[in-house]
Amino acid sequence: MPDNPPIGVQRVTVRLGYRDPAQAVQFLADAFGFPERRDKRLEGKAGSIIVTEVAVGDAYIMIGPAGAHGISSPLDTGAPTESIMVYVDNIDQHFEVARSNGANIIVEPADQYWGDRRYEAKDPEGHTWFFHERTREVSEEEIRKTEASFRE
Repeated sequence: MPDNPPIGVQRVTVRLGYRDPAQAVQFLADAFGFPERRDKRLEGKAGSIIVTEVAVGDAYIMIGPAGAHGISSPLDTGAPTESIMVYVDNIDQHFEVARSNGANIIVEPADQYWGDRRYEAKDPEGHTWFFHERTREVSEEEIRKTEASFRE
C-alpha cells in the first residue's frame, strides 16, 4: 500500500493565488524568509509559473496564478481571501526584515495574553499574514480567566 500522504508531502497544504506568482515568490523570500523550493516549480510557456512552493520552516505553501482552480488574489476580490498564521523565530527581527522589504504592516509586534508575541502584515497583493512567536508559557486556566473577562 502506498504512503498516504506521500513521503515529503504534508497532510494539509495551502495554495495562494497571485496575479504575478514570480514577483510573489521573490517577495515571500525577501520579506518573510520563505525561499522557493525551486525543484517543485512547474513552468508554462515563456517560463510562467503554473505552480511552485515556498518553504515555511518545515512546511510549505503552494503559489500559483490567480484564477487557476478558482483561487483569487485579493487584488481581484478587493478583500483578503484568507489569512495565514506562521510561527517564526526572533519575531522582532522578522518584523524588521518584512517591513524593510515592503510588507504592509497592519499590526506591529505586541505581546498577547496567551503567551505569543505577534504582528500582522499584508503582502503586495493583499494576502493577510499573522506571524507569531511563543515567548512565554501560560496555563489554560490563566488563558480562560483572561478570556472570561472579555465577556464581563
